[in-house]
Amino acid sequence: MSSPVAPHETYPPLPPPMAPAVVQRPPKRPVLALVLGAIFPGVGQLYNGQTAKALALFAAFAASMYLADEVGMPFPLVIPFVVFYSAIDAYRSAVAINMRYARRPPVIEAEDDAESPAWGMVLLGIGVLLLMNNLGILQVTAVRRFWPLLLIVAGVMFLRRSLQRRDASAVAPRSEDGPAV
Repeated sequence: MSSPVAPHETYPPLPPPMAPAVVQRPPKRPVLALVLGAIFPGVGQLYNGQTAKALALFAAFAASMYLADEVGMPFPLVIPFVVFYSAIDAYRSAVAINMRYARRPPVIEAEDDAESPAWGMVLLGIGVLLLMNNLGILQVTAVRRFWPLLLIVAGVMFLRRSLQRRDASAVAPRSEDGPAV
């Protein structure tokens, strides 16, 4: 005679409990980078791990403060530009870092050159300008008279770039489906 089987012995064993789902947060918080960059230029870039860019923005901010006091116009106008650029760049860089972390292509291709040699050149230029002023080789106050030349040069550069793009788009082959590629 066989012994009776208990009801609980006929069912298969329960699976082990599932581990709670771990949600990985992106490595950077873009809003925090924006706030840090707005509080003080370069701090948002330090948060993002972009040391060269942070130093260049800090140097640009310090130089514009110095030149605003020493020279006057147009350097007081540069101060808010540096602050806004720092905040917006920190936000965009944090988003690009998160996109790379998620293995997705960046929204803007130029975001990959965050530590380009241009930031070193900016630091070099600011340092040379201020050193020449301190040594008496260049009197920065004499530049005050010629600051509108910066507007003229910028206007010529923008106009030239616009005309080059227009000429390039006129020469580019058109596909049958739409505009020039």
